[in-house]
Amino acid sequence: MFEVLTPLAPDPILGLSVAYNEDSHPQKIDLGVGVYKNEQGHTPILRAVAKAQQKLLATEKSKTYISPQGNQGYIDGMLRLLLSDHSKALLDNRVAAVQAPGGCGALRILAELIVRANKDAKVWVSDPTWANHIPLIGSAGLSIETYPYFDKNTASINFDAMMQTLRQCNKGDVVLLHGCCHNPTGADLTNSQWDHILQVAKEREFVPFLDVAYLGFGDGLDEDAYGIRLLTDNLPEVLIAASCSKNFGLYRERVGLAAIVTKDSANSQVVQGQIQSVARGIYSMPPSYGGALVDLILNDEQLRHEWVSEVDEMRNRMKSLRSMLVDQLAVNGADRDFSFINRQKGMFSYLCITPEQVRDIRTKHSVYFVESSRVNIAGINHNNVEALAKALVDVIQ
Repeated sequence: MFEVLTPLAPDPILGLSVAYNEDSHPQKIDLGVGVYKNEQGHTPILRAVAKAQQKLLATEKSKTYISPQGNQGYIDGMLRLLLSDHSKALLDNRVAAVQAPGGCGALRILAELIVRANKDAKVWVSDPTWANHIPLIGSAGLSIETYPYFDKNTASINFDAMMQTLRQCNKGDVVLLHGCCHNPTGADLTNSQWDHILQVAKEREFVPFLDVAYLGFGDGLDEDAYGIRLLTDNLPEVLIAASCSKNFGLYRERVGLAAIVTKDSANSQVVQGQIQSVARGIYSMPPSYGGALVDLILNDEQLRHEWVSEVDEMRNRMKSLRSMLVDQLAVNGADRDFSFINRQKGMFSYLCITPEQVRDIRTKHSVYFVESSRVNIAGINHNNVEALAKALVDVIQ
C-alpha cells in the first residue's frame, strides 16, 4: 500500500544540518538548529542537571511506569515556576496539567484537547511563527489563521496591525502567543502590550494559548513570565505548552508540560481526566527521566539556585553575543543599522535580509541559517563573529 505515498520536501532546518555536516570548509558557521552552544560550540550538560543525574542514579529504585499525568513533583514545580507561588489559578485549584514528551508533545496534546472541546475552533498564530506550530496544531484537524506580528521593514512588532486582527477574533477562538523570546524573530511584547492583549482577550473572549520554550532567556525567569502570569491571573481559560529543552538543556530528554487554566476547580477535574485521556491515546504513559531531573532541580534549594545562575549565564552570554555582532557589522562597514539585534531577545534573531542573500552567504561563505533570516545567536562565538560579520556585509552591500 505504501507505493501510493509521494516524496516530501526535506525539513528546511534538518536539511540545513545535513548540508552543514557535508561542508568541508574549515571555518563553516552553523546558526541554524535552535540549541544553546557555549564558546567552544558545544551544547553542554548544565551543572545542576549533572548533579541531579547523580542524585537520581543513587535514589531511583524502579523503572516501572510513573503515574499517567507524569511526575507530580515536576508538574508542581513547573507550574510554580511559570505561574508563581501566589498564582490565583493555582490557589483556586483551577489548573489541570500533564507531563508531556517535550514542548512539541505539549502543543499536540493541547491541540487534541481543543478538538474535543470544539472541533470548529479557529487557532490564530503569529506571522511569522515557529515553523512546526502549524503542522503540530493543524494536523489535529484545527483551522489555522494568522495575525500580523513582525514587520521586516522596521525590524519590529507591528502591534497596531496585530491588535486590529485580534479584535476580529470570535468567542472561543484560540490565539497562540509566544510567552517570551519569540521564535523566530526575537521580537518580544512589552509589558504594556501584554496589558493590551489582556483587554482584547476579555472583550473578544478568545482563549490564549501560550507557548513557553525559552523562559529565562529574555530578561529573567520572573520578568519573562509577566504575560503568562497576567493572563492566567485575569482570564477564565488559558492554555500553556512549556518546554525544558532550552533553559534546562534537556533537548534529547523531551521534557514538556501541557497545562490548562480552567474557569473553576470542578471544571479543572474534568479537564484533567480529558487531557490524560488524550495523552493515553497518543503515547499511553509519559517518560520519566527528564521530568525526574527537573523535579529534583526545582524542589532542591541548592540545585535550583545553581540552575538559576546557569540560566542567567546563558542569557547574559547571548546578550553579549548580540552586541558583539552589531559592533562587528559596524566595524566592517555595514551600510544599514543592525542595532535592532540588540533589542531582540532570547536565542533567535531575525536579520531581515532576503532569501537570496541567505543563499549567497551559504554558498560563498559557508554560513548556515534558514532562508527566513532567522539565526541562532548562541551559535556565535569570539572565534567566528568577525568572519560572520564580514560575510553578512559582503552579501548585503
